[in-house]
Amino acid sequence: MAGLSVDTLLFPLDTIKTRLQSKQGFRASGGFKGIYNGISSAALGSTPSAAAFFVVYEYVKQKYPSSAATHMLAASTGEIAACFIRVPTEVIKQRMQANYYTHFSQAVTHILQTDGVFKGLYRGYFMTLFRDIPFTCIQFPLWEFLKSLNSDHNALEAAVYGTISGGIAAALTTPLDVIKTRIMLSTQSGKQNSILNTTFQIYKQEGFYAFFKGIGPRVMWISIGNSSKTLKSIGGFIFLGAYDATRKLLNQFEK
Repeated sequence: MAGLSVDTLLFPLDTIKTRLQSKQGFRASGGFKGIYNGISSAALGSTPSAAAFFVVYEYVKQKYPSSAATHMLAASTGEIAACFIRVPTEVIKQRMQANYYTHFSQAVTHILQTDGVFKGLYRGYFMTLFRDIPFTCIQFPLWEFLKSLNSDHNALEAAVYGTISGGIAAALTTPLDVIKTRIMLSTQSGKQNSILNTTFQIYKQEGFYAFFKGIGPRVMWISIGNSSKTLKSIGGFIFLGAYDATRKLLNQFEK
């Protein structure tokens, strides 16, 4: 519920963010045209990746005493599980958003024929983890802390807490998101597509400011709904609000 609601409702913001961060620039990547390009890939990966995250997150959280360290560990292991599902759909989604492809099947076929599964569909996997783990280590302990201040919080209040924690985490990790986007959009391979080389090339060719491209849509998207992570990145008003409401509803059915 959480993943699907965010990825469909706020998809245009994600497209704008991707195009702002692309090497070609916003206009060359499509501007405001075709802002729903890649939504099929996002919808395909959102539900299973979000489910994988929260299954692991809740399991680990319940195994250890409640603390910031426990929430960081739970969120980090949840991200590792979710990225196995999310990264392939994220690669396809971002390339369609940048107008590399017009159809989902065309994107999958070309990526597999050109680079294969691991170098193609899983391009940027480690960079995604490198972005998402710090993000969740900031957001989820902060979200849990804000909820702990009001044990009787409702879904709306949980969503507001998600807005605050998600916005802070999104702003701080935007440079990592820019690097991740460039790697996923790159058609190069080998060392030219490494994290260090990509970081160096962005700084050398575009300067320090380039690492904060798309920060406005990213913070807005995550605060209102969900960070890209996937992408994909997990947080925000709709995502955590929908998750908390659905979890409480299921707990009532269990009782």
